[in-house]
Amino acid sequence: MDKVNDKNKGDFAKIIELANTIQYGSITVIIQDGRIIQIEKNEKIRLK
Repeated sequence: MDKVNDKNKGDFAKIIELANTIQYGSITVIIQDGRIIQIEKNEKIRLK
């Protein structure tokens, strides 16, 4: 397993930032060749 580098730290920070801003939904991380290439945020809005 590779060590976490500065780029990975930025990716993880972005994932945490997105998780803190979403109330309902999902975050999908796309990995290719062992590297994060895409982060998707899918937010749901609950109607009461």
